[in-house]
Amino acid sequence: MVEPVPESVNFPLEEEKILNLWDVKDCFQECLKQSKNRPRYTFYDGPPFATGLPHYGHILAGTIKDIVTRFAHQSGFHVDRRFGWDCHGLPVEYEIDKTLGIKGPEDVAKMGIAEYNKQCRNIVMRYSNEWETSVKRMGRWIDFKNDYKTLYPWFMETVWWVFKQLYDKGLVYRGVKVMPYSTACNTPLSNFESNQNYKDVQDPSVIVNFPLIENEQISLIAWTTTPWTLPSNLALCVNPELLYVKVKGEEKQSKLLIFPGKVLKGKKYKPLFQYFVKLGEKGAFQVVVDNYVKEEEGTGVVHQAPYFGADDYRVCAEYNIIQRDQAPICPVDASGCFTSEVTDFAGQYVKDADKNIIKWLKENGRLINASTFKHNYPFCWRSDTPLIYKAVPSWFVRVEHMVQKLLDNNGKCYWVPEFVREKRFGNWLRDARDWAVSRNRYWGTPIPLWVSDDFEEVVCVGSMAELEELSGVKVTDLHRESIDNLTIPSRCGKGVLRRVTEVFDCWFESGSMPYAQVHYPFENRKEFEDTFPADFIAEGIDQTRGWFYTLLVLSTALFGKPPFKNVIVNGLVLASDGQKMSKRKKNYPDPTLIVQNYGADALRLYLINSPVVRAENLRFKEEGVRDVLKDVFLPWYNAYRFLVQNVQRLQKEEDIQFLYNESTAKQSDNIMDKWIQSFTQSLIQFFKAEMDAYRLYTVVPRLVKFVDMLTNWYVRTNRRRLKGESGTEDCLWALETLFSVLFSMCRLMAPFTPFITEMMYQNLRHLVDPASLEEKDTSSIHYLMLPQVRERLIDKRIESAVSQMQSVIELGRVIRDRKTLPVKYPLKEVVVIHQDPEALKDIQSLQKYILEELNVRQLTLSTDKDKYGIRLRAEPDHMVLGKRLKGAFKAVTASIKELSSEQLEAFQKTGSIVVDGHELHEEDLRLMYTFDQSSGSAAQYEAHSDAQGHLVPSDEITVYYRCQPEGEYLDSVIQAHKDFILATTKAPLLPFPVPKSASTIIEEKTQLKASDLELTIVKGSSAPLAPLNGPACSYVNVRVKVNNKQQEGVVLLENPRGDNRADFDKLKKACSSIFGTNDTQLRFFSGATELTGKADLHSLSGKTLSVTSGSASLSPAPTTDALLCPYINLMLCNAQPAECQAGEVATLLLANPAGQNALDRSGLLSEAAKVFGLRGRRLRLYLDQDLTQVKSLDTKTLFVRVSPTTAEA
Repeated sequence: MVEPVPESVNFPLEEEKILNLWDVKDCFQECLKQSKNRPRYTFYDGPPFATGLPHYGHILAGTIKDIVTRFAHQSGFHVDRRFGWDCHGLPVEYEIDKTLGIKGPEDVAKMGIAEYNKQCRNIVMRYSNEWETSVKRMGRWIDFKNDYKTLYPWFMETVWWVFKQLYDKGLVYRGVKVMPYSTACNTPLSNFESNQNYKDVQDPSVIVNFPLIENEQISLIAWTTTPWTLPSNLALCVNPELLYVKVKGEEKQSKLLIFPGKVLKGKKYKPLFQYFVKLGEKGAFQVVVDNYVKEEEGTGVVHQAPYFGADDYRVCAEYNIIQRDQAPICPVDASGCFTSEVTDFAGQYVKDADKNIIKWLKENGRLINASTFKHNYPFCWRSDTPLIYKAVPSWFVRVEHMVQKLLDNNGKCYWVPEFVREKRFGNWLRDARDWAVSRNRYWGTPIPLWVSDDFEEVVCVGSMAELEELSGVKVTDLHRESIDNLTIPSRCGKGVLRRVTEVFDCWFESGSMPYAQVHYPFENRKEFEDTFPADFIAEGIDQTRGWFYTLLVLSTALFGKPPFKNVIVNGLVLASDGQKMSKRKKNYPDPTLIVQNYGADALRLYLINSPVVRAENLRFKEEGVRDVLKDVFLPWYNAYRFLVQNVQRLQKEEDIQFLYNESTAKQSDNIMDKWIQSFTQSLIQFFKAEMDAYRLYTVVPRLVKFVDMLTNWYVRTNRRRLKGESGTEDCLWALETLFSVLFSMCRLMAPFTPFITEMMYQNLRHLVDPASLEEKDTSSIHYLMLPQVRERLIDKRIESAVSQMQSVIELGRVIRDRKTLPVKYPLKEVVVIHQDPEALKDIQSLQKYILEELNVRQLTLSTDKDKYGIRLRAEPDHMVLGKRLKGAFKAVTASIKELSSEQLEAFQKTGSIVVDGHELHEEDLRLMYTFDQSSGSAAQYEAHSDAQGHLVPSDEITVYYRCQPEGEYLDSVIQAHKDFILATTKAPLLPFPVPKSASTIIEEKTQLKASDLELTIVKGSSAPLAPLNGPACSYVNVRVKVNNKQQEGVVLLENPRGDNRADFDKLKKACSSIFGTNDTQLRFFSGATELTGKADLHSLSGKTLSVTSGSASLSPAPTTDALLCPYINLMLCNAQPAECQAGEVATLLLANPAGQNALDRSGLLSEAAKVFGLRGRRLRLYLDQDLTQVKSLDTKTLFVRVSPTTAEA
């Protein structure tokens, strides 16, 4: 029997009751049992670390995963949902090192690996209970009992199998490579790890002299920001083409000689330190040349410490100063401290040693200058300490050879939003480098390579059974303490093979999880192969360089196919001020308290109904969660309560037992019943289509709108019918309609808000005829399938009619508010004027609702504006026209106000009108309806039309106001209640004037209490932008001679500034496209030096390159400081770039090649939209932020403003 519904509700408390219900009935496991024979829907859950507590990013990703997998289940699939734990790697070891005060490998050796790993194992699941509690409290259904952990031996065994497949395919090699290195964690990091945490830092900046052996009175001077690398200096490098100057005296008054860098090649110099002086016999301490040296920074002389810089290593190896197979000259240990070789600074941490090295240089007469230098520098993502670059012997997986395969497989995946696939992820794949998978650590899956002392004999082990067979020892665990002592007899007479000491990068383990979580191929072979790739995964946008990447690399290498079919990428959840959430700053509310105060459903819906589901960032605001309760859940709950009240009243007063059966329910004749049924079915249709396309961000706004339609329109306008005031039969129709809609809505919303829908369903299910449900077990809403679309109930004509009615009622309410006439005061007449007779028929059919809602006695409909003295009038846009027309503005304004209603109606149709010789367009004028003051209507009627600005709660706006006369009653009220107004509008309230550069959303004037109130709502304005001198983006001029045809043009090396930076391959493709050289092999020269794939193009910005084909002879290109093509800079004013672009300043070439492919105005707009990722948006170009119109493109900077979309307008 249906239970009474209390008037008030505590949603968090009700959610706790539902959690208890789910536990008692074991609902999640019951769901899995019910669906076990259905088609499989595969979902992979990326494993988090349990060494930290869950935060909003985890909650968001978990909510997305829960919604999609619940939807899949309710759509007729079986969905296994297993929780995974990342148990190995730096996060765990770093915690232990901090706790036990471990500084480096020596401390671990003293303790023993077995004890160290035991300590790690003890904290791995430190917060697992908190995680399980948090995940369950958020309503997420996922299996914790049947989980996977990366420390399980069977998981590790599959990781070994994955590695052996790569090894057998020749994709594994050992190399020495200068890599980002974390001294706090004693391990190298992969290229994608090192890109995760950059910071602006002040580093020492020193200039040091290097006297030449041939004449110690002459010194080369070199600049560095890493003085700690100077003890390892083995060479100096200059650019062969740059011009160098020989000067005399400290003030450099006397220039003695100017010469190219290549003149210095081979010259010997006096070493700074004596630590490695013997290497001079092998070619060290000489000047070498390479194009990577830039003139933009430093002295043009770069000191070479080959084992602490990638370019240094490459150049010194090319000059045979070092050999690739020699013992590294690397006097820095795993903790970043100098070894005993560097006698003056032995034991000192390198960054701490900087000041002592500078002191030594000064005392020994080698220091020219010492200062500091601010630059962007990488920090360890785990320990938040500065990385150093250090040569480390590592094991690599070859990736560079399969970049095209990676791109092809990425193209087979469906990404939401789509631009992440092409832009952020696609760009990362195009620049993919070989992956260093080894870590010099302890707590991880050991790399299964057993090698001879000289590394010439290598055995890769792919399973526990294989290791048992080769070693003759029973194996039960695969961690280092269990297998490091196992040896394998050599087959080549080299004694015994021992395991290499490294363990896997934990990203290798998480990238292996599709196979390892099911112990493939040792178990579940068929089940895995039948369901791979996964149907769905979801994580944050930061995983484009993490989990998404490692999944794709391994699946491409192993199976040649992508690892997943569909992926949703979410953005980042930031603090309300736009800063990163920080425990230290305490700049965000505790998620646990938010759930305690508002409930998990409110938090879920707030997160999903935000830009964060489109891979954009969300500024988390607690009031946003509160508004979900106020604006969505409470009205919905009240509609549910109202239904139950009237069902119980019907039983009590009429002795009628209400029982709903969809198949036997009679079709109502009431137009509002038909409307809400049609609206509901349209919603179900839309919901299924959008959810099938994984577009959660389009679904939630429609669901929220539906709650408004149900509560504020259907229930409100049908209260009397639902109460039985229009007869029992009509009451039953209304109750069946309301029940049908609420029941459908609960099933639709169940994946999004699992608690409130379950709460309502547990009561509503007593009103459902059991015979009408297909499901055998109906004791939870989450056992039910989604409602099917009943297309016969969809009537778009009725939906349109009710929409017209709603417009009339809303306009009428505005007029009442304007005249401060409460609804309780009846009015004689409402007149609706519309040009479309069909619209008037629709309005007529709903007359009784209009009369009732507006409390008027008569509804008059007309197409005749003139009869009521209604005319159009125009107001100029002062900001736009004032700047453009200057002196003529006053006269044109007077003429605009004299335009007749007929002229303005024609303007409405054509979009343009000529006033005093000036052509005006839609953006120049604002049209409004008013009364002809000479008619009698002006005194009798008040008018309002349905033009308005559409805003959503997440829009950031500013409200400007002006009262006339100033300081009167209304102004004092605004000042007295400013805090209340701010809390209500959630936007700053500022007095006029409105900044000229502001993007106006809507303006309105009204009269209140004898004061004129003028309000203007604008989008947040930005700080003034200054025009640029010269091109905003780096570029090279290009002179091409191919097939006896000469052309010249420009290649932009980035666009927008800082984005889409070009490398050598992109330069070749760009030239081929611009100059139509097709498949011709091109050669590029800067001066006489041929460029290679290693060239640093951005150091050549502004230079002129010569391009020829094959072995064609080269004529040096005449140099020029100016671009060879006309250009224009663009500055984005009132919007953010989209499609993963970040730069707001760009450069467009108005022709390219020179004199060809000229851009006209429309082409310029199209290219501007592309470069800022704003395709599909309407742009306008101005000469400045005061919106001066562009008369010609003969300028250097244009300001780009984005027009609002239809939804924003």
